[in-house]
Amino acid sequence: MSAVLESRPADASAEPRLLHATVAGRLRDMIVEGELAPGIKLNERVLAEQLGTSRTPLREALKSLASEGLVELLPNRGAVVAPLDAQRIRDVFAVMGGLEALAGELVCRHASEADLAEIRALHYQMVAHYQRRELAPYFRTNQQIHLRLLEASGNAVLAQTYRQLNDQVRRARYMANTSPERWDQAVAEHAAILDALVARDAPRLQRLLQDHLGHKMVVVMEALARSAGATDPE
Repeated sequence: MSAVLESRPADASAEPRLLHATVAGRLRDMIVEGELAPGIKLNERVLAEQLGTSRTPLREALKSLASEGLVELLPNRGAVVAPLDAQRIRDVFAVMGGLEALAGELVCRHASEADLAEIRALHYQMVAHYQRRELAPYFRTNQQIHLRLLEASGNAVLAQTYRQLNDQVRRARYMANTSPERWDQAVAEHAAILDALVARDAPRLQRLLQDHLGHKMVVVMEALARSAGATDPE
């Protein structure tokens, strides 16, 4: 007599199983936004409970974040949030400045009117978060603007390279907006960037993008120096 396979009802109490990419995204935000500080040991049991997942996707997520430089995997000691390396941040910002300058030229030449409309809408959304002092959603929208600028350049290799480098300094860029004065300045700089883009003024847009990133780097270096107990970032 053949066995009859019966369908089993879903267990509503079963532990949610999140794809490791989703878990990685949530952990990435926690690290970038300072909820998980540099050097802190990542307790798998606690994180799995907090994120509503099991250890398997969590471990895969930690491997992904390690490849981005956000997490360090220590033999027989688990994982820790990677410290911020000032010299590496300087180096990455320098390369990103060159990429943004190139993007400034290309986006003025290749961006469609639909691209400009989308970037303008993102700018207004970012300003709304700024006015409500919502730092985390402001930062995410800010990042979307920069990535859309690169994507609208029409050069896929440029956009991909920038995205990979940006993943390495997202924490640093987030730090650059924690000062109220710098936050105000950043929004004003973004308004000027949008004006230059809409006017398709490539030389001005290139200069504004490089200056914007340079200002961020100065603030980040100062913040890192303070956290290290130094009085002079140089």
